[in-house]
Amino acid sequence: MNRFKLTALASIMAVCLAVPTVYADKEHKTGPFGFNPIDSSASSATWNPASPWKLPEGFSQRIVSGEADLNIYNNGRNDWNDMNAVNETGNHAGRYLYRTHEVRGVPEGGAVSVVDLKTGEARVLAQNVTWTALDGIVWTPWGSLLMAEENTNGRLFEIVLDEHNPMYGTVYERPAVGLLAHEGIQVGNDGAVYVVDEFRGQKEGYGGGIYKFVPDSYGDLSTGKLYMLKVTGSGDGTGRGEWVGAIDPYTASQSGTTAGGTGYNRPEDLQIISNTLYAAITEGEYVAGKESYDGRVLAIDLTSLEVSNFVKPGINVPVEIGKPGDANFQTGFDNPDNLAVTPDGKLMIIEDNVPSDIWVASKDKNSDGIADQVWLFGSLSDPEAEGTGIYFGKDPKTLFVNVQHSAKQDGDATWAIVKE
Repeated sequence: MNRFKLTALASIMAVCLAVPTVYADKEHKTGPFGFNPIDSSASSATWNPASPWKLPEGFSQRIVSGEADLNIYNNGRNDWNDMNAVNETGNHAGRYLYRTHEVRGVPEGGAVSVVDLKTGEARVLAQNVTWTALDGIVWTPWGSLLMAEENTNGRLFEIVLDEHNPMYGTVYERPAVGLLAHEGIQVGNDGAVYVVDEFRGQKEGYGGGIYKFVPDSYGDLSTGKLYMLKVTGSGDGTGRGEWVGAIDPYTASQSGTTAGGTGYNRPEDLQIISNTLYAAITEGEYVAGKESYDGRVLAIDLTSLEVSNFVKPGINVPVEIGKPGDANFQTGFDNPDNLAVTPDGKLMIIEDNVPSDIWVASKDKNSDGIADQVWLFGSLSDPEAEGTGIYFGKDPKTLFVNVQHSAKQDGDATWAIVKE
C-alpha cells in the first residue's frame, strides 16, 4: 500500500470529457446499505479527527477500536490498521473482528489483533518478530483465518482459532500457497485459494499476477498445486484467460511469469461475488515510462475465464484531476486498493490515495463485463491517511473500514460506518 504514482495529466484531461454521468439511475438507493451519492471528494480543510469521513445523509461514524484502547506500537508510532474480517461462521458468528497491522521494520514484528464487538475488548491475537507488512486477512469456509505478508516472497499463514475462545489461536505457515507480495486473499466454495502478487508485472517484466491454489484435500492448505492466470486478447490483460502451471510456490513470481502468466501493475485486493473474481489493479499501464491511467478493477468470470475492465477511469468512472481545493479539481477514480461486497451484492472499492474515496459499482446487467454505473459513497478527509480494509460483517447496515497512518498521533483506528 505504498503511494507511488505517476500521472499523465494530458491523457487524463483528454479522457475525462468522455466520461458518462455516473449517477443516472436509482439502484444505489436499494438494499440495506442504500445511499444517495455524495457530490465530491472530501477536502483536508474540513478534517475533524472525530468524524473524518464525508458520508451520505443518514449515515453515522464511530471508532470501533483505536490506539486509545489497544496501542500495539507505542512511542508515537501508528498501528497501521490494515484489513478486516469477522468469524463468519460457527459459534458467535460475527462477534469477533480480526485485523492485520501492516507495520514494517519494527522490533516487535507484525501483529494480528481481535476485537470482541459485544464487549469492546481488544487484544493482540498473534505477533511474531519475523512478520512484516501483514496485509490481507480472510475467513475460510472451514472456519479458520488466512493472512499474509505483502513484502517480496511474503508468506501466507493460517490461524486456527481456539474453539472455546476465538480471541486466541495457533498460527501455521502455508508455503504451498505461494511466496508472494501478498495482499488480497479469497477462498472459493470449492476450497481453491486465490491470491495476488503486488509487483508491477508489466513494468518490471515479471510477477504482478493473479494466482489460484488448488489444495490436494479440501480445507488442507499444506499441499496442493499453484497456478497463475494467463490472459490473451487485447494486450492490456483483458480477454480469454487460462490457469498455467503448476508452478513452483517458492519462486511464484518468477516461475509464474516463465509459465506464461500475465503481469499487472500492482494487483492489491480480490473479491468473489457469485461466480466472478474481482481484482483491484492499483496502477495503470505504463507508456514511455509514464502511467497512462490511475488503476482499474478487473472482472474475471470463473467459469469462462473471460477477463474485462469492470471499472476504469475515463470509461465508466471519472478521472481524478488535482486535489480538493485546486482550481481545476475534479473528483475521480484514483489508485483502487481494497474491495468488498455490499449486502445486496454490489462491489465496493476504496482508494489508496489522498483523498481516499469509497466507490460502489453496480452489477453488470448487460453482461458486457463492465459495471453499468459507479457511485461515490464516501471520502476520507485526513490529510495523510488512507482508508483500507472495507468489509461488511454480519450486520448489513455496518461497514468496517480502517484509517491507516493518520495525521493524528496514535490516530490509526477501525471505524464503523452505520446506516441509521
